[in-house]
Amino acid sequence: MNVDRIKQIIESKPNLSTALGMEFISTPEDDTCMACMKVDERNRQPFGFLSGGASLALAENVAGVGSSALCPGCACVGIEVSGSHVKAVVEGDTVTAYARMLHRGSTLHVWNVDIKDTAGDLISNVRVTNYIIKQK
Repeated sequence: MNVDRIKQIIESKPNLSTALGMEFISTPEDDTCMACMKVDERNRQPFGFLSGGASLALAENVAGVGSSALCPGCACVGIEVSGSHVKAVVEGDTVTAYARMLHRGSTLHVWNVDIKDTAGDLISNVRVTNYIIKQK
């Protein structure tokens, strides 16, 4: 999935993705996309671990980028995000979100997002549902 057009939009003005340090990556498959995020002072807890909220934000944003890439001219907004955090990540590591589309309807997209650390260990598993709003 080519996300270059969406990356340009994201990088054009301040937003949550840029504030937390997310970087979006194109993939060869049409139903997947990726993003990475270095764990640093922008997205960690005071204890030095990646915030669970930042993990959920990463998952929602990568799924939103994927839906937006598939639906040019539409606004794609998250309406449900649910995740389980299974391992802590310390400041200085980088996490990668691997998003795979589970359902592509005309108004709803459902994504599964696995977030892994640099060792490849699962950190969080997140399900994201996006609502697709057709622009008039």
